[in-house]
Amino acid sequence: MRNPAKNPLLIAGAVLIAGAAVLLFVLGRGADPAETSAEAGFARDMSVHHAQAVDMSFIIRDKTQSKEIRNLAFDIITTQSTQRGMFIGWLEQWGLGLSTDLRPMAWMHGHGHGAATTEAAEPGVMPGMAGAAELAKLKELQGTEAEVLFLQLMIRHHEGGVRMAEGLLKLSDRDEVVNMAQKIVKGQSGEIKLMTDMLGHRGAQP
Repeated sequence: MRNPAKNPLLIAGAVLIAGAAVLLFVLGRGADPAETSAEAGFARDMSVHHAQAVDMSFIIRDKTQSKEIRNLAFDIITTQSTQRGMFIGWLEQWGLGLSTDLRPMAWMHGHGHGAATTEAAEPGVMPGMAGAAELAKLKELQGTEAEVLFLQLMIRHHEGGVRMAEGLLKLSDRDEVVNMAQKIVKGQSGEIKLMTDMLGHRGAQP
């Protein structure tokens, strides 16, 4: 019986098929996101957004005696620090810097992708971010008052993060970015419900 492995035509055919598969894979990935792309803008802005959530979580973690609040703060610190590292890694992989001259949220209002059909904050303003006075008050308060303000600020913060992620989903089809945005929508929506219940137990509302 003839050995197929020694048949030059079969070998050449296999090489051609393998080469075509590699070419399709490379072409299918497309070019890396550009400076003004929705993906780059999302990674940059969500990195800043996550950083504030982590900061607020550290503040409440160090002043509350509530186990459920401390667990929530730990989860936010762990999850959003990890995701922020991924955003920064993407930008480095794409040959882009973390800082830019572009205004925050410009990507969500159309930069080569068309405007996102979502209720976003005005250009230059990230939705849900706490102001300096609010952060100062969070640092000053103690006990239940600090817990209530933290939950109120973080619910608003999460709602803003969800809006940003939903805006990205309308502008991008890049797998790793879309997958991350979907995780943010799902994870933070669940935490919004949890925090709303925590507020109710403290006689407060979002």
